[in-house]
Amino acid sequence: MPVRLYLNNVGKAFTMHLQGGAVIPVVENVEFSVSAGECVVLGGPSGAGKSSILKMIYGNYRCDEGQILVTIDDEIINVAGAEPRKILGLRDSTIGYVSQFLRTIPRVSAEDVVAEPLIAQGTSETEGRDVARALLSRLNVPERLWTLPPATFSGGEQQRVNIARGFIAHYPILLLDEPTASLDAANRAVVVRLVEEKKAKGVAMVGILHDQDVRDQIADRIVDVTKFGSEAAA
Repeated sequence: MPVRLYLNNVGKAFTMHLQGGAVIPVVENVEFSVSAGECVVLGGPSGAGKSSILKMIYGNYRCDEGQILVTIDDEIINVAGAEPRKILGLRDSTIGYVSQFLRTIPRVSAEDVVAEPLIAQGTSETEGRDVARALLSRLNVPERLWTLPPATFSGGEQQRVNIARGFIAHYPILLLDEPTASLDAANRAVVVRLVEEKKAKGVAMVGILHDQDVRDQIADRIVDVTKFGSEAAA
């Protein structure tokens, strides 16, 4: 299967301007690839740099060195050097991000929050809402909540709305940031099935999953992030 994502010699450090300009290295020499239909899970303890790697792939953090290469058809784009407008375009069409937290939008219904990424990719509003409702149903969000703004929902209900929003659109690359945290067993099983469906469609995924059972079910490979730490590099 073709490689969709390749991290080459990626490094990141933070400068603590309020602490005399101290430089705190996060990761160095990060190198791995992800092929279409593959789910790579980042392993290692808290603070090892897993979230920073995801944020660099998504363009929230800039790399200090290295390349993050994304393959789209016959085009290869280096996220590490891309202009902000290009990164925003990648987020619309190519790189999705599924987290456990929902940025609620006032006065917008749950079904519209979920449908928005799919409609933005060209699907009609009617079809987008239909797909959104089907996903909300699969994730056991009560139907009475679908037309209500999710700002008033419980934390677990908001998380499931966010998962539906993250999985609804067609992204060749999907980043998973603890999507099953705080979910019960039934909804964790739904997320596992959603991941398997994306893999079958050729989506390349990178995830952070501390739930060992879910990780065992969906990970094709585990990349140990501790080998990219500054101590390991030394």
